[in-house]
Amino acid sequence: MALDKSGDLLSRVSTVFFNVKEANTNDSIDKIAEVVAPLLSQHTDEVYLNEKLFAKVKVVEGQANKLNLDREQGRLLEEIYKRFVRGGANLATDKKEEFKKINSELSLLELKFGNNMLAETNNFKLVIDKKEDLTGLPESVVTGAADEAKANKMGGKWVFTLQKPSWIPFLTYSEKRELREKLYRAMYMRSNNNNEFDNKSVINKIVNLRLQKANMLGFETWAAYVLDDCMAKNAKNVYDLIGKVWTPGLKRAKEEAKDIQSMINREGGKFKLASWDWWYYSEKVRKEKYDLDEEQVRPYFELTKVREGAFAVANKLYGLTFKQLQNMPLYHPECQVFEVKDRDSSLVGILYMDFFPRASKKGGAWMNNYRDQYHYEGEADVRPVVSNTFNFSKPTGDKPALLSFDEVETLFHEFGHGLHGLLSKCHYRTLSGTSVSRDFVELPSQVMEHWAVEPEVLKMYAKHYKTGEVIPSALVDKIIKAGKFNQGFITTEFLAAAILDMDYSTVTKAEDIDVEKFEKTSMEKAGLIPEIIPRYRSTYFNHVFPGGYSSGYYSYIWAAVLDCDAFEAFLEKGNIFDQEVATSFRKNVLERGGTEEAMKLYVNFRGKTPGIEPLLKKRGLN
Repeated sequence: MALDKSGDLLSRVSTVFFNVKEANTNDSIDKIAEVVAPLLSQHTDEVYLNEKLFAKVKVVEGQANKLNLDREQGRLLEEIYKRFVRGGANLATDKKEEFKKINSELSLLELKFGNNMLAETNNFKLVIDKKEDLTGLPESVVTGAADEAKANKMGGKWVFTLQKPSWIPFLTYSEKRELREKLYRAMYMRSNNNNEFDNKSVINKIVNLRLQKANMLGFETWAAYVLDDCMAKNAKNVYDLIGKVWTPGLKRAKEEAKDIQSMINREGGKFKLASWDWWYYSEKVRKEKYDLDEEQVRPYFELTKVREGAFAVANKLYGLTFKQLQNMPLYHPECQVFEVKDRDSSLVGILYMDFFPRASKKGGAWMNNYRDQYHYEGEADVRPVVSNTFNFSKPTGDKPALLSFDEVETLFHEFGHGLHGLLSKCHYRTLSGTSVSRDFVELPSQVMEHWAVEPEVLKMYAKHYKTGEVIPSALVDKIIKAGKFNQGFITTEFLAAAILDMDYSTVTKAEDIDVEKFEKTSMEKAGLIPEIIPRYRSTYFNHVFPGGYSSGYYSYIWAAVLDCDAFEAFLEKGNIFDQEVATSFRKNVLERGGTEEAMKLYVNFRGKTPGIEPLLKKRGLN
């Protein structure tokens, strides 16, 4: 408990600093990060490699059975002891200095990877100065590109960037194949251009240093070290799960590729389907099959209404209420802040939300804590401060921010992470909120996505931004029917990235890695078709190299098995807001943090271990 309490000031300052760095960095912040990252790494090592401190921890751990610890105290002791062992506490004295050096080098390399990727993302702009090159693009996309051009002092032109809300609509709608290829190539060649922002040598060093670190701790591979602390336990279990979904997913992707090639041929195209064609032609196939395109639904997904829809789901499930607060400290003026209260009006926590892309923000979407929840016995319950950060389509012209359905699901997803942090009811910071294994942490986020597409929920928030008309039932039916469309592509591009991550993490011998050759070999071995590339290629795989998902990108599919099985519990009751199931999920999962093994928490909620069938059914892969 003393260790759980220690370092409070440093923890608060570093948490705020690095959260702001991700969301709104500048040159000054970047320079500070380069100085403090290795210092923080050294500081962590000084704690976990302190022999006298570890001796004390070992004495307590050795007496665990005699101390009459409750469940949470026992778990805290187990986690603290494990952190010391995994932090090198059992290493011989002469090895500890080498271990510290590896950690310091890794902290700087991971920082460099992220900085290089952000620079490459910001440095490329597709500038269009002829109106005929905008053919096929919806008005909202054109307006957004004109706004981007003005922001870059290029009035009278149109600018497309490597931010997802910019490049995805361009690839989906632009009739100019050569421009789609140019933008897509720029996206997937980020930090692979043999310039000052190239990440290939950074990856090579990270992979080898991670292997060296794992070997020092007695593990054959980096994956063995990481997975020893996860639900999956070992690489074989991860590859086995990936294989169960990869086989039907790849089969479906090949069928989808044939459908797309058939459409290209029917339209008189004299070329073979390439990866930069997939978005454009799959959208055309979807429209042909389901009479549905993205621009039909966007007017019903105004950002504020979608946010209110997520809040309404949390209210119906858990009785939570959300009140926007003014005059709160902000790291950027676009942020919104909400006070979250429970059914009995007690404070649950504070939620920050930050929606739009900017040059100072990394790509993607994520949830962070600015303050963890904890409640030491005899002291006040410290409630959490949580943030959800996104990179959504901006308002354009006189239109508010209108989201794609993919962005709608992203909002519900990150909000699910937010609920996991907000509803925590744990005694110790080490165990609270999202402090769970990586292949369990995505359960609360991914299960929330199920409500986003339920007709009952869509009618609560999907209202036309101009008329206020509730989304028509016919359009809802089309969205649901199209929900299984393109699942071969979606599943395969994701799993390809998960395989790439695992292949890097299961390297057993230190060697000079040719990143491009390694990736090519990995994908050929898996059987990935050339029309699809991994969702993240090596040089911009931010989850894995600087991020916390190395040997863990598979977690999303592992958790997908859990979330589909968990939502099935509501469907079995015939009510997606069934209070008995919602209360059980809150009490056994959302409130419990890491106070027990993840599978035990899940079984406490569900009454059984999860099966893969609901996932395959949801994706139409069975």
